[in-house]
Amino acid sequence: MITLKCLNKKDLEEFVLSETYQSFDFLPITKHRALSQIKNPNATEDDILLTIALQEGKLAGYLGTFPDQLTVESNKIKFAWLSTLYVSENFRGKKIAQQLLSKVFEKYNDKIAITEFTKEAESLYNKTQKFDYIIPKTGKRYYFRTNFEELLPLKKPSLSALKPVFKSIDFSTDLFLKAVNTINKPKKINFEIAELVDEESAKFIEQFHHYRDGGEINMIVKNPWVLQEHQANPDYIFSSYAKEFNYFWIKIYDHEKNLKTCALLQLRDQHLKIPYLFSENKLENFKEFLHYFIKEKNIKTLTSFDENLNEALISKNSFGIYSKNFERRYLFHKELLADLPKNFNPKFQDGDGDPIFT
Repeated sequence: MITLKCLNKKDLEEFVLSETYQSFDFLPITKHRALSQIKNPNATEDDILLTIALQEGKLAGYLGTFPDQLTVESNKIKFAWLSTLYVSENFRGKKIAQQLLSKVFEKYNDKIAITEFTKEAESLYNKTQKFDYIIPKTGKRYYFRTNFEELLPLKKPSLSALKPVFKSIDFSTDLFLKAVNTINKPKKINFEIAELVDEESAKFIEQFHHYRDGGEINMIVKNPWVLQEHQANPDYIFSSYAKEFNYFWIKIYDHEKNLKTCALLQLRDQHLKIPYLFSENKLENFKEFLHYFIKEKNIKTLTSFDENLNEALISKNSFGIYSKNFERRYLFHKELLADLPKNFNPKFQDGDGDPIFT
């Protein structure tokens, strides 16, 4: 018989310090991810952050939830993002995933949203007939370095023996691109790179539509779900470690030293994302900053779902070697949609939801 156990802040803190947590064959959450969940300012003491499924004391599966809020006409609507749904292969076929979902639906009064889901998970969610899609975000991924050594053998395994050749091509091409970037120097701009949102930045972003203020962004930066390690934890299947994982808070000024743009950058193993971007101008100076930052950090790719930024990046000179279109889709529970205006567009930034953590 499957038993479900729901953990709130206090329960989760005790759980990750317990002998039971250490005894499982696999982990339902890492300790540092649990700490971050506990510090989420949108989570109350009673909100469920993790639900685990047990059979005779053995961990069979789990489902994480990340409490959040939507602002609609100055009204706050409480809901939770689904995160990290997993059922062990040893316990599949028992409808454990459905039981976990039903329990979380109950705990959050069906106020549930999901994004960044796999095709398998999407199929499961749609089978419940509880969700509808809302307006997706369209984005682009820009590539700044060739990666034939890894990509070509993945698409065609028979080419694996040619990896040394592809590596040599990558090296030569990247040298050429670096030479081109040295010639095409970006114009001089006034900027600062900080670790956290400061008072000046916090006041600046208040004028923009946002779901997370400076304090919450700082909480996320201080309590990441991904830590820098050379080897991933084999007992946890979701994102928890990377060789490189850093946040950067960017401030860009005009020539009169007036703050015009703030942004949070996330760099993971030379892949760059921009979870939050707030700007008063047409982003030309921010585009120039990105040219500098990409060169300085030897960035491989930049992924952006910000329409205004993407328009600025592709409007004039070429940006990167090539780009690829992406789409981020969202599923909202029908009961959550019932509380929202018809054709509601939340105008999410790239970091809204749980993508900012990974």
